[in-house]
Amino acid sequence: MTATTTEPAPRARLRRGPTARARIVGWMLLLVALALGAAVFLTWSVQSARLDDRINAELGHEAAKLREFARAGVDPATGRPVSGVRALLTAYLGHNLPDDHESFFSVVDGRADRRSPYPPPARLDHDAAFVARATRIAASGRPASGWADGPAGRVRYAVLPVRMAGDRARAALVVAEFRDLQRDEAEETTRVLGFTAFGALAVAGLAGWLVAGRVLAPIRLVRQTAERIGASDLTRRLEVRGNDDVAALAGTFNTMLDRLEAAFATQRRFVDDAGHELRTPLTVIRGHLELMGDDPAERAETRELLIDELDRMNRIVDDLLVLAKAERPDFLALGEVDLADLTVETVAKARGMASRRWRVGEVAEVRVTADRQRLTQALMQLAANAVRHTGDGDTVEVGSAVRGAGVELWVRDTGPGVADEDTARIFDRFVRAGPGPRRTDGAGLGLAIVGSIARAHGGRARVERPPDGGARFVLELPLRPSSAEPSPVPVMDDGPATDGPRA
Repeated sequence: MTATTTEPAPRARLRRGPTARARIVGWMLLLVALALGAAVFLTWSVQSARLDDRINAELGHEAAKLREFARAGVDPATGRPVSGVRALLTAYLGHNLPDDHESFFSVVDGRADRRSPYPPPARLDHDAAFVARATRIAASGRPASGWADGPAGRVRYAVLPVRMAGDRARAALVVAEFRDLQRDEAEETTRVLGFTAFGALAVAGLAGWLVAGRVLAPIRLVRQTAERIGASDLTRRLEVRGNDDVAALAGTFNTMLDRLEAAFATQRRFVDDAGHELRTPLTVIRGHLELMGDDPAERAETRELLIDELDRMNRIVDDLLVLAKAERPDFLALGEVDLADLTVETVAKARGMASRRWRVGEVAEVRVTADRQRLTQALMQLAANAVRHTGDGDTVEVGSAVRGAGVELWVRDTGPGVADEDTARIFDRFVRAGPGPRRTDGAGLGLAIVGSIARAHGGRARVERPPDGGARFVLELPLRPSSAEPSPVPVMDDGPATDGPRA
């Protein structure tokens, strides 16, 4: 049986909308346009309000000048006192010239009488309705102001009644400010601001497009790298530069690729291992089924052999599943483990495997953070391994101790030991190390499981050759909580046994 890798089916092409770059620039331009539009509108509103204030101030100024002129009662052209309201208004109109977009005229006894010398934008003195309105205000004797519409647009006006002692004429001075014509300045200012804002928006759009391109370049690289990655090539990684959010994204993407690569490697290794190890029992089963005859004794013998092969296959599958799960983050269920209790309980459980001289070497009076069941599984696997390579009367020792910043758990036996050339590879998968008396009918996965459990705890597994012979298999684990001094424990004697694989 050989392992095969199936490439994933081509992904359906997604319907693409606007790119992230276009969306970023679009939203940025929208916000800038709203801000500039608000600025232009605010400028126009402020300019209009200032224009109205200036016009009102001009009307008040003309009223003050008229009062001052009437109080003097002298014609500046002749230097003589004026006689009558008509003469007063005529003299004022000749002396006080209007500004641009401004017009003065007088109303005497219900009709327009005189106007300022320069031609106005619109002849309000020819508007009978307006003159009638001014006459009513003159008759009331109270100044009034308001708005009027004419050929030149909106007009702000003020009617200033004038009375003189001894003159019964009803007269008034009309001051007209052509507001719409004076808006040209405000409109020009707003127009210039609008063109400037449009130019600024265009520049901001171009700059935003370039900046967004530089900012999103690493993200495009992430997308391009993801598109090039397949199940057969998970080695590509992104270059992480800087310490901003984009760099963090690239680092997270690389971490994800590491997990994917590890997951794919575990999957491939599981398939390869299963195919490698299950091929032989499947061949044996098929061969015996093909050759099986009708003799009842032969059929019973074949049935027993097939069941044994199936049991072996079941053990292999279970061991492979344990090794595959060892790569997952939920492989361990961590908790507080008392190493002294664990050491003694392991010996008590292992005594039933075979008739050996079982003993506890020393124990570490310390509690560590670990998975109790996995540690028990590893120690029992090492105990079964020791049983396989020892005989009646041999000693198997289980112990634990604190060593610096870590702890050690070990199983030692007085068997033939491990050859030097096998110590480096004995914890690999499907390794059946050892010459001579070593039994090699195991699958070679037991010690690989022990090594995986040690690595999952952040430690490692190793094998030693003690000076007085035999083998000493050690689990090195980090020590997280505080520890106490180890204390020796008396020897625990032998018990019955079962068999198990060593490597």
